[in-house]
Amino acid sequence: MDQKGPDIQETLPEQMQNRLEKLRKLQTEGKDPYAVTRSKVTHEAQEVSDGFEELEGQRVALAGRLMAKRGMGKVSFADLQDRSGSMQIFSRLDQLGQEVYQAWQDLDLGDLVAVEGTVFRTRTGEISIRNESWTLLAKSLRPLPEKFHGLRDTDTRYRRRYLDLMVNPEVRETFRSRSKIIQLIRQELDQEGFLEVETPLLNTIAGGASARPFITHHRALDLDLFLRVSPELYLKRLIVGGLERVYEIGRNFRNEGMSTRHNPEFTMLEVYQAYGDYHTMMELTEKLFSVCCQAVRGSTEIDYQGQSISLKPPFRRLTMIDAVREYTGLDFDQLDTDEAARKAAGDYGLEDLTGTMRWGEVLNACFEQYVEEHLIQPTFLIDYPIEVSPLTKIKPGTGGRLTERFEIFVVGREHGNAYTELNDPFDQRRRFADQQRLKDAGDEEAQLPDEDFVEALEYGMPPTGGLGIGIDRMVMLLTNQPSIRDVLLFPTMKPLEG
Repeated sequence: MDQKGPDIQETLPEQMQNRLEKLRKLQTEGKDPYAVTRSKVTHEAQEVSDGFEELEGQRVALAGRLMAKRGMGKVSFADLQDRSGSMQIFSRLDQLGQEVYQAWQDLDLGDLVAVEGTVFRTRTGEISIRNESWTLLAKSLRPLPEKFHGLRDTDTRYRRRYLDLMVNPEVRETFRSRSKIIQLIRQELDQEGFLEVETPLLNTIAGGASARPFITHHRALDLDLFLRVSPELYLKRLIVGGLERVYEIGRNFRNEGMSTRHNPEFTMLEVYQAYGDYHTMMELTEKLFSVCCQAVRGSTEIDYQGQSISLKPPFRRLTMIDAVREYTGLDFDQLDTDEAARKAAGDYGLEDLTGTMRWGEVLNACFEQYVEEHLIQPTFLIDYPIEVSPLTKIKPGTGGRLTERFEIFVVGREHGNAYTELNDPFDQRRRFADQQRLKDAGDEEAQLPDEDFVEALEYGMPPTGGLGIGIDRMVMLLTNQPSIRDVLLFPTMKPLEG
């Protein structure tokens, strides 16, 4: 763009050429909208609607985007949209004058404008602003999507979220709800005496969860680093240090597949409470889900994608062994060896069964294949096998096979994970050694040993309950969204060809 205004390219769509012509004309007349540095705003659209009785007849100033225009004669109407909603703007030729009124009529849908005028109600009863003066703040050079009120192509919505937010009010509401949920979680935890902390995103060891990490390189130190898969081991160091109740809401990164439930980067809540256990974390989980559900949906009885769900505490408690027995008839209490577990599961038809799988791995695989999808109402699936719980304390009376761990399932989907945390440094070192053997055998998701964390445990960590909740999945549930991409402002997308 030069001082004479933008060049008009013949290859541009006709609508865009027309808008560029209008912009060039304004700039030639010394009315460049991009030169405006700020705008007076006294109210938002929703404030005017809610406070009409007090504001009727008063002069207000609003700013936003033109989303609709009606009327081409001496009187016209337009819808001005700001972050709070929409307000009708009523314009009259005899009030604005010929030149100003015509310039208003020449505006395009999508233009950003500021309007000052008095609040009144039309003869049809609609609250409106009488347009007494206005300013063009930015020219929309591209037309809004056809049928702007119904942008439905999901690929376009995810790639151009700004358009999605602009034209789909229900999408704006979803992200307001997301913000409200996170705010409520912080509020509840703060009231319970938890301290919000921040731990590193760049780690020398990808620990705290079984997941394939992203790797990056620090040039100055000539050091490979991992984007964190979980903040768990850092947060437990803080428990050792005496902070006793800590939490973090932040991004984790896992170099894994994408689906309606998975995105390479996602938001997690992790909470640790000294002198608590996994029962303590169950109570906290029930509270967080029910409080957020009540605030966002107005009830703990909700619909999710056609399924009626009750998030009213208490939630069902079900052991993994009982769950597998209930849905398959396989009784792992009666299967004493790895070989017996593999044979029984193989006879039943378990997929991806290998000759090296241990008892607990077979039990977990049976749960994932045969049970998980059936847990529609909120259910604490408790007492996981030790083989899949390397950071969890052993459950007494189980012969060392089971741990005090749960995952919270709703609509057949895991929403959170919690432990009574392992605080025995000797046992933790053995568990890390087991994970290293898995890593050496080719398991890219096995955890790397963290000797510094074991050293921290050697100073003594009190009995502790720990909890992780997937914020994105929680928001999906509470806003009735089918895909994780619907609750991420900018989900990871495969680049378009070219």
